[in-house]
Amino acid sequence: MAQARWDTRDMPDLGGKVAVVSGANSGLGLQTGSALAARGAHVVMACRDGGKAGTAMAQIRAQTPKAGLEYMPLNLASLASVKRFGEAFAGRHKRLDILCNNAGVMFAPQGTTEDGFETHFGTNHLGHFALTGALMAPLLATPGARVVTVASEFARLGAIRLDDLNGEKRFSRMGAYANAKLANLVFALELQRRLEAKGAGLISAAAHPGYSATNLQAAGVRLGEPDALARFGDWSMRGLNRVVAQSAAMGALPTLRAATAPDVKGGDYYGPELFFGLRGYPVRAGRPPQARNLRVAKRLWEISEQMTGAAFP
Repeated sequence: MAQARWDTRDMPDLGGKVAVVSGANSGLGLQTGSALAARGAHVVMACRDGGKAGTAMAQIRAQTPKAGLEYMPLNLASLASVKRFGEAFAGRHKRLDILCNNAGVMFAPQGTTEDGFETHFGTNHLGHFALTGALMAPLLATPGARVVTVASEFARLGAIRLDDLNGEKRFSRMGAYANAKLANLVFALELQRRLEAKGAGLISAAAHPGYSATNLQAAGVRLGEPDALARFGDWSMRGLNRVVAQSAAMGALPTLRAATAPDVKGGDYYGPELFFGLRGYPVRAGRPPQARNLRVAKRLWEISEQMTGAAFP
C-alpha cells in the first residue's frame, strides 16, 4: 500500500473501542465520527446542539444502521460545560480509546467566551486543553489510546504571543484563528513530550485537513456586524470552497489516519499530500518552525493550566 493512498478502507476494526469526537454534528467531525462508527467504534458525539447532533446521528445510521452512537452535550467555550462533560463521561464509560479534538470556530469577530477568553483561543485551544485534561484518566487507563488534535495550515501564519494570548493588544479574525490553531499543534506536541517523560503509553498526535469544504469558513465571517469585510469574506469563502476545496470526507482522512493507523508514533502530524498540503491523501506533514519552540510550549502549557484549572494526572 502506497503511503499517499491511505483512506478509510485501511482503517482497522474498531469493535469494542470508544471514541469521543468534538463537533461531530457537521463537517470534518461528522465525517470522522461516521468513519469511526462504520469500523465498529462506539462514538460519543460531543456537540453543543442536541438537535443538530440528532440529525447527524440519523445521517450516520442511514449509512451504518448498527452504528454505536451517543450524544453528550459539550460547549468548548464554557469551562463549566467541559467539566460536566468529563464527569458525565466518567460516569458512563471506563475506557476511552480515541479523543478527537476537532471542533472549533474560524474567523469570528472579536469577542470572548463564557469565561472571558478570546473566542478563538478560548474555544479552539483552551476548550480542548481542558477537555483532554478532564478525560485523561480514562485515556491513561486504556491501552493504545490516542489523542488527535486538529490543527490547520493556518498555524504556519500564527504566533504564540505569551503576553497577548487573548488578543487584547492586537486582533484580526484571521490572525486570531491562526494563533489558536498554532496553539493546538503546540499543545499536541507538548502533551506527547510530557507523556513520554512519565513513561505513559498514550499517544498524542495531530492532523490538519488541508482546504476542505465545510460550513466552518463561512460561518465565522457571518458573525458580528455585516460590514463590507464580512460580506467579502463570506463571498470569497464560498467561491474558494467551490473551486479549490476538497470534500470534508477527504479532509477527515488525516485525523482518521492519526487516530487509527498502526504505524502512528507520538508527535506525528498528518495532512494532505498535494498542493502544499491543501488536497490529497494523508501523509506525515512538516511542522511550522514556531511549533518547535520548547520554551514557548512549556510556558503555554503552564498558562493554559492556570487559565482553565485543568489538572493532568
